[in-house]
Amino acid sequence: MTTPTALVPDQTGAEIFAQVLTSGPVSRTVIAQRLGLSPSTVTRLLTPLIEGGYLSETGQQSATGLGRPQRLLRVNTEQHLVVGIQIARTHIAAVLTDLGARPLLRMERSLTSLEPAHVLSVAADLTARLIAEARTGDAKVLGIGVGVGGHVDAAAGVCRSAVRLGWTDVAVAAPLSEATGLPVVVNNDVNALVIAERWFGEGREVDSFAVISVGRGIGGGLMLHGVLHSGAGGLAVEFGHLPIEPNGPDCACGNRGCVEALASSDAVLRLFQEAGGRPDADYDAVAEFARSGTEIDRRAALHAFSVAGDALGRGLACLCNLLNPGLIVIAGEGVVAYEHFGPAMTAALERHAVSTAARDCVIKVDEASETLWARGAACLVIRESVRARLS
Repeated sequence: MTTPTALVPDQTGAEIFAQVLTSGPVSRTVIAQRLGLSPSTVTRLLTPLIEGGYLSETGQQSATGLGRPQRLLRVNTEQHLVVGIQIARTHIAAVLTDLGARPLLRMERSLTSLEPAHVLSVAADLTARLIAEARTGDAKVLGIGVGVGGHVDAAAGVCRSAVRLGWTDVAVAAPLSEATGLPVVVNNDVNALVIAERWFGEGREVDSFAVISVGRGIGGGLMLHGVLHSGAGGLAVEFGHLPIEPNGPDCACGNRGCVEALASSDAVLRLFQEAGGRPDADYDAVAEFARSGTEIDRRAALHAFSVAGDALGRGLACLCNLLNPGLIVIAGEGVVAYEHFGPAMTAALERHAVSTAARDCVIKVDEASETLWARGAACLVIRESVRARLS
């Protein structure tokens, strides 16, 4: 488990909160053992969280048979609410969650324009509707978490670049906060998903892992020793823009031969059509053709997924050779076709990884519903709120 003794108190406190959230009710002793902390450090960092209403003691006793019984800690899920929003190219998905990031309400709205003012207006309206319909009563809404695909400067609350949205240097946090009256935390959407996987998904028992999303874009996020790693400017794990084929197809980022240009759902459609497949097929149809299409459609589909899988595998080999992770989670809507691109991906990973890097890494697949993406955005707020309480 994590040993975050070198972390600043707010980061360590966030890990303590996550332990209570994912494993609670749990004792102070168990938390200290799992995180490699002294009991006094755990008690010191728990105090402001209890006083702030984030955690409480259940009144139950945990008798181990040795020593004094211990009181257990739980998250006060009912005292605070959070809004999580994922901005996609065609729509916005929003959820209202409790402090445990458990979805209470979900809404979705199609986007008629990608102009930032329109997108943020829709996000503000969805937020207002969620809060109104939830009848929150005495529960306090802590804020809004927003996940955006692209380069996000989380500290500034600005989307520096989102190619698929056509955004450059778009302020997200400030205008949305002004429109709603709530604090706003914005980050890359895969970073938000990494936190959700850490708290609720495949990364619950793993301190260091990567998430790679596969869909219309190819993204990545990284958890290192229990801490989300975003890099110096928020650009860590731009997996989709690893240049792996110098003479490959043009990428939306302006370069050539990126993983995304070879392995995204749009790339699969292009490869399928170039191989003679029918031009009106969408990604799901190509996945179905790979199972039971006509001879020409099936051959074209299998070719497209083989090329895409090989590109993903070469990208994963780069990731494994650099970081030697023990777990990589493949997520996103594109994993509906994992049975078709997975074998080529695994073969390329094993072929290009050095020494035991491929064998050291477990690959898991999580389709990650849109609710989980938005829930991950809510986790951004919970994490930052806990850290602010401890700073």
